[in-house]
Amino acid sequence: MKGPPPGASWRDSARSAKLWIFDASACFPLLILAFHITMKTFIFAVVAMLFFAGLNKYGFSIPIFLRWIRSTIAGPRKVAVPWWFK
Repeated sequence: MKGPPPGASWRDSARSAKLWIFDASACFPLLILAFHITMKTFIFAVVAMLFFAGLNKYGFSIPIFLRWIRSTIAGPRKVAVPWWFK
């Protein structure tokens, strides 16, 4: 069995997978496009990949962006005691 390349390091295992410059999870719309080739799915794939590339540019991954949306909707005030115990 062939070993890892000489430049490989265990530190690289935490990096996200990329397809060219796009995050691998952002390339999922390309899979949809590959199975259903129409102009609508092409536009959907391009818009989705641009959206995910914009998220990546600002340092967000998809799970981090969803957590940010959730915390934005919840607001800054976090109640520690439920309303029915007051």
